[in-house]
Amino acid sequence: MSKTRLQRELARRYNPVPHTEEDDRRMLADPEFKAAYDALGPKYEALHALLSARKEAGLTQAQIAERMGTTASAVARLEGSLISEKHSPSVATLRKYATACGKTLRIAFV
Repeated sequence: MSKTRLQRELARRYNPVPHTEEDDRRMLADPEFKAAYDALGPKYEALHALLSARKEAGLTQAQIAERMGTTASAVARLEGSLISEKHSPSVATLRKYATACGKTLRIAFV
């Protein structure tokens, strides 16, 4: 499949549901929805921390992988695992990721 054809196919598949701030407020007013939304918070905070560290370091997944001594696909799985719950990365793996980004891993209970 050519790059242009692939880009068209991906654009066709990506069709987010439009919503407004009013929609967000209405959904968050529903206690059941709000509880489910809040339960996802820590997962997305952890993912945001990883992606922000990588972005601040100006590195790709492949560059992080090289510094960690692993593959780019393993880094992609690591980043995705924080949301999917298919795998829980070890503290050692998170420490390696942080070090590869020039950061220090810090875990806090708030």
